[in-house]
Amino acid sequence: MTPEDLATIWLTLKLATVVTLLLLLIGTPLAWWLARTRSRLKPVIGAVVALPLVLPPTVIGFYLLLAMGPQGWLGQLTQSLGLGLLPFTFGGLVVASVFYSLPFVVQPIQNAFEAIGERPLEVAATLRASPWDTFWSVALPLARPGLFAGAVLGFAHTVGEFGIVLMIGGNIPQQTRLVSVQIYDHVEALEYTQAHWLAAGMLVFSFVVLLALYTLNRQRRPLA
Repeated sequence: MTPEDLATIWLTLKLATVVTLLLLLIGTPLAWWLARTRSRLKPVIGAVVALPLVLPPTVIGFYLLLAMGPQGWLGQLTQSLGLGLLPFTFGGLVVASVFYSLPFVVQPIQNAFEAIGERPLEVAATLRASPWDTFWSVALPLARPGLFAGAVLGFAHTVGEFGIVLMIGGNIPQQTRLVSVQIYDHVEALEYTQAHWLAAGMLVFSFVVLLALYTLNRQRRPLA
């Protein structure tokens, strides 16, 4: 591998780590609300969260690019805060990846919260546990496999994304060029050997992620 390939791997892992941590912070309370609420807004919020599952990345990237631009609401907000504009920056990639990977984190955690059922929460309430204590001491430990699955899927999806990365981040070496874009560049330049190294690495990575998830589900099945 070339030093440029290694730089793209480092930047990709850095982005995936930051995005996964942010997604756990944002996605866990959102998943808890979706699992517990009876609000009429639940289908609307759930549909918004799931939009990246069905929309082409270029569509989401296009609208995020407009929102982050000088005339967009997000662009005006970041400029008023002194942060400048986000398109074609690492910060822009983080914002776009958080939105695009959101359902891959929220849905496994929401399913884990819903699988807990009412009984453990009712028992905690009879022991005079506050809603906050119940969430931290009962719900989160019982939903740990869902949290793990969401974190793994969010990390893996961020690593593998191409379309929205190119729309929001462009192709700037050392700043926004990720592994998926680097593979595309190698193929365009007919550098198939370098493309094979990176593509094979992505293939092995994806297999390991799926194997870990299937192994986890198999270990949980006898307890169900």
